[in-house]
Amino acid sequence: MSEPRQRADVGTFEDICDAATRTTGLTDFGFADAPGHEEAFRVLVEDLGSAEAGLTGVGNYFMRSQVKSSLVARLLTQARFTEFPQHADVVIERPIFVLGLPRTGTTALSRLLCADPAHQGLEMWLTEFPQPRPPRETWEDDPIFNAMQAAFREHHITNPEFMGIHYSDATEPEECWRVLRQTGKSLGFESLAHVPAYSRWLATQSWTDAYERHRQNLQLIGLNDQDKRWVLKNPSHLIALDALLDVYPDALVVMTQRDPVTSVASACSLSAEATDGHSTTFVGETLGRDQLGHLTRQWDAFWQAREKADESQFFDVDYRGFVQDPVGTVGAIYDAFGLTWSQAAQDAVRRLDEESRSGPRRPAHQYDLADYGITQDEVRESFAR
Repeated sequence: MSEPRQRADVGTFEDICDAATRTTGLTDFGFADAPGHEEAFRVLVEDLGSAEAGLTGVGNYFMRSQVKSSLVARLLTQARFTEFPQHADVVIERPIFVLGLPRTGTTALSRLLCADPAHQGLEMWLTEFPQPRPPRETWEDDPIFNAMQAAFREHHITNPEFMGIHYSDATEPEECWRVLRQTGKSLGFESLAHVPAYSRWLATQSWTDAYERHRQNLQLIGLNDQDKRWVLKNPSHLIALDALLDVYPDALVVMTQRDPVTSVASACSLSAEATDGHSTTFVGETLGRDQLGHLTRQWDAFWQAREKADESQFFDVDYRGFVQDPVGTVGAIYDAFGLTWSQAAQDAVRRLDEESRSGPRRPAHQYDLADYGITQDEVRESFAR
């Protein structure tokens, strides 16, 4: 196995923009119409270069690549917006958003909901290379799709523990943060590095402009599938429920819940596994305190926004009940929202549920709060609401 690549620093915002331009041959980031997005990237990159982030050579290379890939996706998307102006007329009606703390079943539940032939999800490869979704039978002929699949296969071989935490491949419906990060506003960055200045800045910002671009991406990607309902999933929607409902006023929100001790421990474990060797500061108790703080802020923000919303747009799922009866849980969601629980939907959901009970998706990793300087009582007190 080759040694991980390294850099002496992350570089400047301008430097990373230049690199994204060289990669794509494109120059229009669309920042003229979204100055808040440019500011977000500038604050993030500056914080990544600070002593507080404590990035190693490997961490510098990794975090620079995260920022660059966000900017590459933004350039590609901006070009597609121009190429397909009709995307702006696409109507997104009653999309389903699955959200909840980590390890509460959001991934499994959203994928079951996406199994319905009348639904569409946000496939991994299209979050990185946004375009109107091509016919499924053509994907294996696309060199970009094949390169991403090969990268995932290699990653799962070399990082089997991470595969147990969160299995992915290019065809799977994936989390919306990969689209949101085109705006520079993404809790994903906070899960990969100790960036307190960026976190403080982000806490003062409205997310409405980020969700407006999120909607544009859905309009673009779903251009060829306008008859299908969107199913989206992202735990970090918790922090921005008010903005989400501003942009998607008829959204259907499915909230999964479980003992927060498991959620916090898993979030810490995921961040630690994803960033092993990347930082001298984003480890142990610092990592644990960061994750506990981020998750409790998301939790509190969600409930504050929900109190002002129409309760008929929400459905709560208990994790234990979901595990005992996944198909029944999906059917209950359809009933609650008045959706058509067709025979084709039932068959597809049952088939995927059976397939998911074996193979590489099965969780198999271990984690302990004590590794991150946090106690169970402290977690439960933080989430007392």
